[in-house]
Amino acid sequence: MVYHIPALLDESIEGLNIQPDGIYVDVTFGGGGHSMEILKRLKTGKLIAFDQDEDAKLNAPDDNKFIFLEQNFRFLKNNLIFNGIKSIDGLIADLGVSFHQFDEPERGFTFRHKAPLDMRMNKSSSLTAATLIQTLDEPILADIFYNYGELTNSRRIARELINARTLKPISTADDLISVIGKLAPARQENKFYAKVFQALRISVNHEIDFLKEMLLQALEMLNEGGRLVVITYHSLEDRIVKNFMRSGNFEGITKKDFYGNPETPFRVFNKKGITPGAEEIERNNRSRSARLRIAEKI
Repeated sequence: MVYHIPALLDESIEGLNIQPDGIYVDVTFGGGGHSMEILKRLKTGKLIAFDQDEDAKLNAPDDNKFIFLEQNFRFLKNNLIFNGIKSIDGLIADLGVSFHQFDEPERGFTFRHKAPLDMRMNKSSSLTAATLIQTLDEPILADIFYNYGELTNSRRIARELINARTLKPISTADDLISVIGKLAPARQENKFYAKVFQALRISVNHEIDFLKEMLLQALEMLNEGGRLVVITYHSLEDRIVKNFMRSGNFEGITKKDFYGNPETPFRVFNKKGITPGAEEIERNNRSRSARLRIAEKI
C-alpha cells in the first residue's frame, strides 16, 4: 500500500535550502517522503520528525541522523528542547491528510467508505466525529460547519442532525449522508460532503488551533536565515499560513516601526504560493488543491 505521495516534493525540499550540517524538522512525517529527501542532503546534520499517528512510526528509517517523535506538532518547542535542540535551520509541514488515513475505512476520514465517523489523527484520543454530532448543541455544530467547512447552510445542517439524532444515533458516514443528503446542491454533492467531513475532521483534531501553536513555536525556534516551508490544502489553513508569514500574526496585520517601515519576521518567497503543475496533478490527483508557501526568518 502507498502510505502517501508527497505533493510539491521537489519544490518544498528546494525551499528548505538544506545545509549538510543543519538541523531540520518535519512536523508531519506521515509516509516519510519529505524526511527521506532531507536525510539524503544531510551529512553531519540532524532531522527530527513529528507525527501523532502511531501508524507513521512504521515508516521511520534507521538512521543516526534521524529522530522520530510520536507527538502532535503543537508540542514542537518542548520536544526539541528535551532532545537538546535549542534552535533549528528549517521546518517543513505538509498539512494534508495522508493517503493511508483516507484509504483505511475504519479511520472514517472520507464519505466514500461505509465506515464509523471517527476522523482521529491520534487514535488514542477519545473524541470522534460521531461524538461531536451526538453531543454538541445546535449553535456549536452550526459554527463548526460554517467556520471550518465554509458552508452557508450550516444552521440547517446542524438542525437536521439534532433532529435525526433524537431518533437514531448518527455513527457512520452512511448515517450522516442519509441525514444531510437532501441539503447538498444539485451536481455538487461530493463537494458538499467533502466540506462537511473537512469541518468535522478539523474540529475533532483541533487542527486550526494546533497549527497556530506550531507556527508561533517555529518562529521562535528558527535561526536567522532559517526556512519555514508549509503545504496547505484548503483556504482556512492557507490564509493562516499566508498571514503569519507576511506579518507574524494570524490576522495579517503588518505593524510598522517609528519610520513607517513594515515590521515582519519573515522574507516571503512566491507571495501567491506555488501550486502543482498539470503533470504532477495527472500523476497525483490528490495534489490538485496543494499550495506551497516558503518564508525565511529575518
